[in-house]
Amino acid sequence: MSPVFPMLTVLTMFYYICLRRRARTATRGEMMNTHRTIESNSRTSPLNAEVVQYAKEVVDFSSHYGSENSMSYTMWNLAGVPNVFPSSGDFTQTAVFRTYGTWWDQCPSASLPFKRTPPNFQSQDYVELTFEQQVYPTALHVLETYHPGAVIRILACSANPYSPNPPAEVRWEILWSERPTKVNASQARQFKPCIKQINFPTNLIRLEVNSSLLDYYTELDAVVLHGVKDKPVISLKTSLIDINDIEDDAYAEKDGCGMDSLNKKFSSAVLGEGPNNGYFDKLPYELIQLILNHLTLPDLCRLAQTCKLLSQHCCDPLQYIHLNLQPYWAKLGDTSLEFLQSRCTLVQWLNLSWTGNRGFISVAGFSRFLKVCGSELVRLELSCSHFLNETCLEVISEMCPNLQALNLSSCDKLPPQAFNHIAKLCSLKRLVLYRTKVEQTALLSILNFCSELQHLSLGSCVMIEDYDVIASMIGAKCKKLRTLDLWRSNRSVCDTDIDELACNCTRLQQLDILGTRMVSPASLRKLLESCKDLSLLDVSFCSQIDNRAVLELNASFPKVFIKKSFTQ
Repeated sequence: MSPVFPMLTVLTMFYYICLRRRARTATRGEMMNTHRTIESNSRTSPLNAEVVQYAKEVVDFSSHYGSENSMSYTMWNLAGVPNVFPSSGDFTQTAVFRTYGTWWDQCPSASLPFKRTPPNFQSQDYVELTFEQQVYPTALHVLETYHPGAVIRILACSANPYSPNPPAEVRWEILWSERPTKVNASQARQFKPCIKQINFPTNLIRLEVNSSLLDYYTELDAVVLHGVKDKPVISLKTSLIDINDIEDDAYAEKDGCGMDSLNKKFSSAVLGEGPNNGYFDKLPYELIQLILNHLTLPDLCRLAQTCKLLSQHCCDPLQYIHLNLQPYWAKLGDTSLEFLQSRCTLVQWLNLSWTGNRGFISVAGFSRFLKVCGSELVRLELSCSHFLNETCLEVISEMCPNLQALNLSSCDKLPPQAFNHIAKLCSLKRLVLYRTKVEQTALLSILNFCSELQHLSLGSCVMIEDYDVIASMIGAKCKKLRTLDLWRSNRSVCDTDIDELACNCTRLQQLDILGTRMVSPASLRKLLESCKDLSLLDVSFCSQIDNRAVLELNASFPKVFIKKSFTQ
């Protein structure tokens, strides 16, 4: 072969690399201008006119500040045109998540974090919105009216919630993401992130938020989706830049929620015989295991493909004692659980929060997994897992005899009778039933048989009618109780209930009675005198507890943080 041809090949590759580098190093301004050009062209083109629409409906969310029986401060306020914007301030007509700042993670009721949570997953809450028409998004605006800056990720879904025929495949694509950043101003703003172009139309948008850097609750008024009906055509220059953007996002997604591609890798492809691993073979087994403990789950999957030695370590059930699958909610399904099943026989902490919705996980798939991997489970997180039904709770009660912590927060599709099965979990120490349909009869049974309970959350459990009976049962059976959440549960909570807690639950460290109307300062004083370990008391929107009463209690009990919202 002539020596000219290798030289031409080298020059061609060098030229290609230069083009790629030039595209990658394009300034943010150039990229923004390119996106603006596309948007401008789509607006002016009569064949593909831009559609601008507000959210039609709020279909799912993880939490909200308001009550289930009201519209004030609830996520449902995000549907439709703005109620407040461009005004700034605290308005009841906005959507507000339940918490802000870091106090939530530091209070006595906080759970310990899971190991192996990827650093790029920092979402704390979410809300999903539907729109009338499916479009290819060109822009998305979030109208924030108070303490902005909580939104950190925006995703689009390929499924049409209004279609009578469910799709064979559901895809979620990240339109925009960023780490939590501090916004110094608390005034209203129209948040306009530069979103990525996707190759499918959507009318289902998901906002994920992190409020840890906020000084107070963030308030959202409306979401505006801009898009075109037909897939936009972009120029060659734009393609070069967008290709790199997509590659970067694909890499991030591979780290964050790329379970699909990893499932096949994790199914133990046969590794051929190779040379020995040198001194690596001489390292103690425990030391290699300790090193691998620092890898995220996707990285562990990839490492398993390198050699037989590391494959053996990566598939060791000891690597899956704590398994956090929440960051991979967008991809996790029955196939994922099946591949992980043989490696999770010793799992003790399992987080499946946010997973399995829209048919990703079936009842049969979940049941098969727990029947193999449930015997050692101590902690099970299932927040917002809407695939759950009564059969699932029955399987949990039978297959997880050692379970000590169960989180069913915002599992609002579970039928009331399903909660009767929880009473079989006699070792429970933590139970979160926030925003569920648990009824009084089932709860009394749970309290009667689960006498080891230390942390109980009944926030927004509006199906419970008589809290006098509940308080009496707690006082009689749950004397080890340390934290109790009665957030907006029922306004029937009264002085008698507080007196019951003061007499029988003296180990109490945290009590949340936000929204009650019949609790007096005198009963709270008796509670504070009896419960010497109490460190957090939330009396926000308690009509009998005014600022003067709070100041007096603070003066008498300076070690207790008495939380009261800034406004009434």
